[in-house]
Amino acid sequence: MKYWFILFSFISAVFYTQETQQPLIQDQESPYDIQDNVMIKTRDGAVISAIIVKKKGNITPLPVILQSTIYVRDTGRDLQSLKDAADRGYIGVIAYSRGKRLSPNEIYPYEFEADDTYDVIDWISKQKWCNGKVGMYGGSYNGFTQWAACKKMHPALKTIVPYVANRPGMGLPMENNIFINPNYEWAFYVGNNKYLDNETGNDRQRFRKMMFKWWETGAEYNKMDSIDGTPNKWFQRWILHPSFDDYWQKMAPYKEDFKQINIPVLAFDGYYNDSQNSSLYYLKELEKYSPKTPFYLIIGPYSHFGTQVGGEEIINGYKVDPVSHVDIKKITYEWFDYILKNGKKPSVLKDKINYEVMGANEWRSASSFENMHDGFLKFYLSGQKRNQYYFLNPKQSDKNTYLSQTVNFADRKEMNNDYYPDPIEKDEINTSNGLIFMSDPIQKAMIINGSFLGKLNIAINKKDVDLGVTLFELTPDGKYFHLSYYIGRASYAKDHTKRHLLNPNEKTSIEFTNTHLISKQIQKGSRIVVAVNVNKNPFSQLNYGTGKEVSNESIKDAFEPLLIKWYNDSFIEIPVLN
Repeated sequence: MKYWFILFSFISAVFYTQETQQPLIQDQESPYDIQDNVMIKTRDGAVISAIIVKKKGNITPLPVILQSTIYVRDTGRDLQSLKDAADRGYIGVIAYSRGKRLSPNEIYPYEFEADDTYDVIDWISKQKWCNGKVGMYGGSYNGFTQWAACKKMHPALKTIVPYVANRPGMGLPMENNIFINPNYEWAFYVGNNKYLDNETGNDRQRFRKMMFKWWETGAEYNKMDSIDGTPNKWFQRWILHPSFDDYWQKMAPYKEDFKQINIPVLAFDGYYNDSQNSSLYYLKELEKYSPKTPFYLIIGPYSHFGTQVGGEEIINGYKVDPVSHVDIKKITYEWFDYILKNGKKPSVLKDKINYEVMGANEWRSASSFENMHDGFLKFYLSGQKRNQYYFLNPKQSDKNTYLSQTVNFADRKEMNNDYYPDPIEKDEINTSNGLIFMSDPIQKAMIINGSFLGKLNIAINKKDVDLGVTLFELTPDGKYFHLSYYIGRASYAKDHTKRHLLNPNEKTSIEFTNTHLISKQIQKGSRIVVAVNVNKNPFSQLNYGTGKEVSNESIKDAFEPLLIKWYNDSFIEIPVLN
């Protein structure tokens, strides 16, 4: 279960690189006019700290490139990004979240970005140096703030370019209603001071110790900060909202809100971006509610960080195709020139969905997510045993037969659900728990293209369970290639805004669609492998199945093992392009 250690290390590598707080000194010889103490007042009286960079001598109103972020790195990366905008004929503006840098307010990640970003855009649009056009770009949290700005559209906002955008409540700090742990330490990193708390953020051993002590003692999930010894008000605030309720919904566009988004969007994402569910959620909802709004996606074999730099040569041990690398800064500014200056559309955008096919070393495009594939491989989780695995059967199995699994939540030596894609390619997979299914060899080469989906028909002796499904390709040379995965809480499968407990010992259908999208060339002779399991490990909430709020459950609720029946008429459907 090393994958979350690697994820925490990754978060540190990405976020925990802060320059020392220093004043920005004006260089008389510099070609830039830098205003570093700009304070923008919001409608509710809060103050937003901002930096503005223009080229000296320019008196013509110009379009503005805005970044909105919680990460304060003002004397280094931030300032350089603003100069980049000025060098390309724009005004560069960066606005820091409420409470950050020079803002006197309290820091609450996510909660005020929709209103505050609107107010910042409104202020910018009224400045004499702005020509009335604003574009936004940036990754991760900075991607989220762009979508938050679209909760209520300001007429000056003309386009957004989000990279791996977060969607609070959907991906982080919870995925399909299961709280996962990376955001626990992140809250201290961004919330402890006006800049970034390097010392706490870099103390990975502290948080690993906390997680494993929680796991070993069997304490309630909401006691995590008591175990750590430092109150975490942000964590406690989040876990009060296990449903995707109004708390999360108001942070960014939700359902009908997407109808009023009428500006072109260019998004970037990665197959191995941990928060891919967040980023693609926005595009799929936009496609659903505002089908005439033009949007484009560039997606390839990238991680969360790798996407933001246009790709890396190796991700989780896998050497990517050479053609997958893109110049993300160049494409971003070509897009801004196209939208804000009537320039040419970036040549890489052949259609709405532009994706690199792993293993084929080529880019393809499609007019929609749905049109990425022209068929499905459908497999049933049969009870037929073939050597060490069960048969992944293309023919429907008996709906009354099932395979049984017992999970003892009091046993902390066994950890279930080894779903994290690191390494992406490996010689063997964990077969010590859960159920593994394998297909016959694929008879012709094809591309797995899109997000797999399925239906798990189960019966349990409790009221709830957290499930996991992991999808692999077993290549002809015996390598397991991690394709995609799903984790989710059964009681929220029908409606992520409202919990519906299961009836014990009654057959229930759990349908899932919110899985990670991928494009991968599948060789002739490869087999499809599916692992199903119960989510039980130190890296996320542990659902004991009592029906109580999961954050309040503890090892005292583990008096009875979970008995789960996996019915053989359960199935998965894998989108393919023949």
